[in-house]
Amino acid sequence: MAETKYGKYFLDEAPHGGTKEDADYARFATRMTRLSGDIIEGAFNFGVSWYNKPFEKPLPAHTHDFDEILGFYGCDPKNPRDLGAEVEFWMDDEKYTMTKSFLVFIPAGVKHCPLTLNWVKRPIFHFGGSNSRVYTKKENS
Repeated sequence: MAETKYGKYFLDEAPHGGTKEDADYARFATRMTRLSGDIIEGAFNFGVSWYNKPFEKPLPAHTHDFDEILGFYGCDPKNPRDLGAEVEFWMDDEKYTMTKSFLVFIPAGVKHCPLTLNWVKRPIFHFGGSNSRVYTKKENS
């Protein structure tokens, strides 16, 4: 973005550090962009991706010291409520199997995941955000 007063606040790519985690993520998803306080000073944590195929293994259970919102949306404009996939998501000891587009609020301290994409017929538009400046998690078993 051109050097202007507010140009630094516009992201048109997904900043990443070329880590193993980034490479693993790219095996099932296309990260569109990611925002956090370490990318733009003062920004909160937010990311947008396309999930393209089932996960090779579930994302592990974890907690955060902050609230989090996750969204999973189908991409059929004639039937946007149809997720076009099956998402299995756990909150504490409750399993939810979703085939409709959905949004989930996860209060701080609530254990969530494993998260599994069992099948994907069409890409899923996914986003996640939190009221924190940097994404951190504590893995739980």
